[in-house]
Amino acid sequence: MAGNISNTGATISSSLSKLQSLNGLFAIYKKQGPTSADVLNTLKAALLREAGVQNPNPRKRKKQSLKMGHGGTLDSAASGVLVVGVGSGTKMLSTMLTGSKKYVAVGELGKATDTLDATGSVTLEKDFEHITRMDIEEKLKNFVGDIMQVPPLYSALKKDGQRLSVLLKQGHKVEAKPARAVTVYNLTLQEFKPPVFTLDIECGGGFYVRSLVDDLGKALSSCAHVKELIRTKQGQFTLEDHVLHEEHWTLEHILKSLQPCSGSEPAEEADT
Repeated sequence: MAGNISNTGATISSSLSKLQSLNGLFAIYKKQGPTSADVLNTLKAALLREAGVQNPNPRKRKKQSLKMGHGGTLDSAASGVLVVGVGSGTKMLSTMLTGSKKYVAVGELGKATDTLDATGSVTLEKDFEHITRMDIEEKLKNFVGDIMQVPPLYSALKKDGQRLSVLLKQGHKVEAKPARAVTVYNLTLQEFKPPVFTLDIECGGGFYVRSLVDDLGKALSSCAHVKELIRTKQGQFTLEDHVLHEEHWTLEHILKSLQPCSGSEPAEEADT
């Protein structure tokens, strides 16, 4: 019996050591619903359980047994590519925050919401029958290149250490953040079936698709919100080729897809 316990302990120790020795980046699929932080904690808990850790607490930061972070928040209602850094790979995540990203966004004309997406309450309804495909394509030209954009009130941005979205839900009054410079590399209208339209977007860091759709609605003398948002690419990681779905959140699958650290990336750990 003692031998069996000893062997089990050795196996757990070996599995945990392998997990803790991981250094690099990989991508997982974030489904609609949970926050990016929730998804990361679910991933950490699954890996620690696989390694034999009893009752893992992925939220515990002090003396954490697995160092992991993500490279840019996806809204709860959004899905798609979420880049994860593990070990010294967390130091590479700042490049994911500032780098190129691609999205497919489905918007709906005629209704604006307080969150700028379908999770919020409708705050305004306006006619949209006058809008044509050509109108949308013409207005989209104004949103390509280096532009100024006001971030949504409901966002991961912080005031006095608290997320704006949390402050709003607690009933606090929150002022909009000032407009900031963002970059849009490509922006195309893929489909238009009034009142719904679909956009392909390639942008840089700090860009909010919800703000784009809201601004587009106003530019068209109407209003709009995001119905669905999918991140299809972040950095070198694509939805088609690189993401691990939840059933593949195992040490074996991560080892196969892990992009190792180059050793020359910025040494600033991403805020998750």
